[in-house]
Amino acid sequence: MQRQTTIYKTNDVSKNWYIVDATDKPLGRLASEIAIILMGKNKPQYTPNFDCGDYVIVINCSKVWLTGDKMRKKMYYDNKAESYGGLRVRSAKVMVEQYPTEMLRRAVWGMLPKGSLGKKMVRKLYVYPTEQYDKQDKKPIAVELTKKREK
Repeated sequence: MQRQTTIYKTNDVSKNWYIVDATDKPLGRLASEIAIILMGKNKPQYTPNFDCGDYVIVINCSKVWLTGDKMRKKMYYDNKAESYGGLRVRSAKVMVEQYPTEMLRRAVWGMLPKGSLGKKMVRKLYVYPTEQYDKQDKKPIAVELTKKREK
């Protein structure tokens, strides 16, 4: 007796909106759990070859933290034509203070599949440095992903 594999289409999967508060959360763990929601791996209808994930809104991304001495030692590299020599280097401390949305986006993008499917998934990520966001009409569901830091 052979079992049939159910093949889902994009119309078969419903897309929800989730909101995540990033206050006192570790960056890597938060990014990996956001990537799981964006890919749709938390759903029983998960299919790796099409986008079945949900939309994610992240607020307070300027309050994430990094373990150990990464705030001082971790560097973010970018090859830009605007900077002399093409290479731009920023520390994690500078990224948290001046570019917190870019830092979280880079962390999530690193955990998504590369190519056109991954680009489609990362477009469903909305990151805000404070508590104010402009997607209230979508009625997002609040979700607690990782544990907060013990102080």
